[in-house]
Amino acid sequence: MKYTVNQLAQLSGVSGRTLRYYDQIGLLKPTRINSSGYRIYGHKEVDLLQQILFYRELDVSLSEIMKIINQPTFDQTKALKYHYNNLKEKRTRLDKIMATVESTIAHKEGGVMMHDSEKFEGFKEKLIQDNEQTYGKEIREKHGDDAIDASNEKLREMSQEDYHAFTTLEKEIHSLLQKAYATGDPSSDLAQEVAAKHKEWLMYSWGSYSKEAHAGLAEMYVSDERFTAYYDKNVKGGTEFLRDAILVYAGKK
Repeated sequence: MKYTVNQLAQLSGVSGRTLRYYDQIGLLKPTRINSSGYRIYGHKEVDLLQQILFYRELDVSLSEIMKIINQPTFDQTKALKYHYNNLKEKRTRLDKIMATVESTIAHKEGGVMMHDSEKFEGFKEKLIQDNEQTYGKEIREKHGDDAIDASNEKLREMSQEDYHAFTTLEKEIHSLLQKAYATGDPSSDLAQEVAAKHKEWLMYSWGSYSKEAHAGLAEMYVSDERFTAYYDKNVKGGTEFLRDAILVYAGKK
């Protein structure tokens, strides 16, 4: 079966404008251009578009998708299994969030009792899935599936009090980092307080602590632009300063 842009747009639900853009950037090229100048797509392109849409559903950027599908080792069957597992996880997260919303509505409208712990289940699951989507590949390669699965489970089992303390501590770290950065000294008392609080924050999800792992994570913060953007959002250069403070704290500098 062969499709023009309009036909493939109707089949897939993707606009013709988007398909033309995918062609322009080299993400999805038509199999040929006919004598009338129309882009023509075949079975191979339909399958590839399906893969692209799966990745987009998982919030993968177009540049990352291009890197993935252009790899010589790209395997469509393996990719489909990956999509399936990730979509199942996404459905589980959405189901929990929806259940939390439904329970909250019932509580507000009908006086149905809702335990405080129930109010946070969906948010914890969202935190886990957001971390997996953003950093999952790198941290799993670095620390292994067992360690990351155990960390996620610890987050899921977090009590309401611990969840509140966890999120509050995260805000404290960012606030203190700004003040510590102003000292210009990663070994200052204020900088070391930030490093200590960072360790305390990690322990809400880590099963055990080691100075080596803490130092390794700090190095990854600097080398990975996603982490850098997170810690630099309040103070430019804050990520490197935090890394240096953690290295001092861990006795590595």
